[in-house]
Amino acid sequence: MASRRPASPSPDQHHHQQLQRRLGVLDSTAIGLGSMLGAGVFVVFAPAAALAGPLLAVAVAVAGVIAYCNAVASAQLAAKYPSSGGTYIYGRQRLGEWPGFLAGWGFVTGKTASCAAMALTFGHYVAPAYATPLAVAAVVVLTGVNLLGITRTALLTRILLAAVLATIVFVAVASLLGPHPDGAPGAAGASAAQASLSVSGGGWGVLPAAGLMFFAFAGYARIATLGEEVKDPTRTIPRAILAALAGAFVIYLGLALLLQWHLPPQQLATSTAPLLDAVAVSQLSAGVPFVQAGAAAACLGALLALITGVGRTSLAMARERDLPSPLARVGGAHTVPFVAELAVAAVVIVLLLSTNVMTVVGFSSFGVLIYYSVTNAAAFTLSARPWHAPRWLNVLGFLGCLVLAVTLPPASVLVMAAVLAVGVAGRFLVLRLRKAAA
Repeated sequence: MASRRPASPSPDQHHHQQLQRRLGVLDSTAIGLGSMLGAGVFVVFAPAAALAGPLLAVAVAVAGVIAYCNAVASAQLAAKYPSSGGTYIYGRQRLGEWPGFLAGWGFVTGKTASCAAMALTFGHYVAPAYATPLAVAAVVVLTGVNLLGITRTALLTRILLAAVLATIVFVAVASLLGPHPDGAPGAAGASAAQASLSVSGGGWGVLPAAGLMFFAFAGYARIATLGEEVKDPTRTIPRAILAALAGAFVIYLGLALLLQWHLPPQQLATSTAPLLDAVAVSQLSAGVPFVQAGAAAACLGALLALITGVGRTSLAMARERDLPSPLARVGGAHTVPFVAELAVAAVVIVLLLSTNVMTVVGFSSFGVLIYYSVTNAAAFTLSARPWHAPRWLNVLGFLGCLVLAVTLPPASVLVMAAVLAVGVAGRFLVLRLRKAAA
């Protein structure tokens, strides 16, 4: 095996320029919250409802608890290691090269697929007949925004987040006003009871549903992966992570309760756009185009943050030679990892043109849950701990991530396990070849 290398090499070691610290608490929180809302609000509720039935809110709560454990661990580690790469760096520093690689590889592959899914969702909301060309165009434009610098990324994220929050408020008002298609409360209760019978194993559907909902909560990882570009990271990163998670949890739980009250269980479980359906059957049905626009903004906000996060993790892995070294190049007037950003965009476009990317929610969830299991294991090794981050919270987060990962739909588990195995085998071969050539 190759000798241990520092997780955060100096510029002189690899002749690469470091990124610049330009993000404050507001920008960092907006990037994290924009990632979470874009990924979850318009994508995850229906498949999660199909698994959990009337226990959808419980699934949201379970996902939220695990996400909190992970957020606390991420905040501790990011404050100590404020470099690009997130858990890839933390795993290498606290646990060794292989756990770090497993986290980084799971994040890069899973979230690259998520980029393609977000781009295609945007295309479907704007013009379904031209979904793929619009998705490719969105990737190209947003990559261009990222290349203009992290402050431009943060500004566009804030604009898109404002549009998304306005849309969510509108959907909530429409759901409250009704009319509610279930009719009387007794009928709604009967429908919910029927839905509960359709959940395999009764309440067992809560766990895979929580695993899918975790896909929505994982956006705060973007704050940690941008650690090298955050001002005063020891204070800014923990505050931004916890603020973004708290905002997302309140929104998800509220929407879950409203959607279950407002839509028939079967319609919610099978809907391709539950928020659109909620408005379409309400007194505010004329606002459907407004919701479509908000959905498009949410997808763009999530895609923007995803491309940024994957690019920074790829940069960190390239610095350690776990990915091709050209990906570590930083340059231009705005000091951005331009090679990594362009490489991510190219892979996403290939996925859009060659595969069915709308089936990757579970795939991405599995990769990110493995990523956060490493986060919790790394945080467990820290000796200096704030009062709100006891070690048992790391244990709960670690075990919770693994349980949610293995209870995801089998196809998602098998596909992502194969992708992780390919990465591990590839790295093992490269290390053997380097050792032989030394």
